[in-house]
Amino acid sequence: MNTEELVKAFYTEKQNFLKEYLSKNPDTEVGQLIKSLNLTDEQNAIMEKVMNNTLTDVFYSILLGLDGCASIGGIQEMYELKDENGNQLSGEIEGYAYEYFHESNK
Repeated sequence: MNTEELVKAFYTEKQNFLKEYLSKNPDTEVGQLIKSLNLTDEQNAIMEKVMNNTLTDVFYSILLGLDGCASIGGIQEMYELKDENGNQLSGEIEGYAYEYFHESNK
């Protein structure tokens, strides 16, 4: 795995959460709660934007925190991430995270 693959995996995970939360037959508690609101089509569109932006903020912030570009719980430091083969996965996360989470979201 390389840094871009790590970021892409986070982005894929975010997309999977979004899809599950907003599905017509959700398996998660969050999805069930959203479904129980019985939203109109217009309200569903707003909910999708809220959830998409929320998940983007969370995943993007975690990735930047791991890269030392943002704080996690008020502590900002760079972490050394490696895959199981010892490949370095930190130091380039910020650029890939911006590309996947902000340029892909347009």
